[in-house]
Amino acid sequence: MLDITQVRVQDTQFYKDVFEKGQGQGESELLLRLLTRRCGELSEEQRQRVKDLSAPQREALAEALLEFKGMEDFQAWLQQSSV
Repeated sequence: MLDITQVRVQDTQFYKDVFEKGQGQGESELLLRLLTRRCGELSEEQRQRVKDLSAPQREALAEALLEFKGMEDFQAWLQQSSV
């Protein structure tokens, strides 16, 4: 039987699924909504590329997004970032 006094919650799969992966998914969804508003409808490939970004890449995209004028800027960012 599992002795929960000996297990760190942060090491459990449940914690990782909910708090680590879940947070990134929420950030990705917000970025996708903002990108759609600024750049127009995104292709499924573009949407997947945003979802696959690491946390530092999501932060960089969020900052860059403030300067985007349209889809061309987003496509250039994707190419530059080699995502």
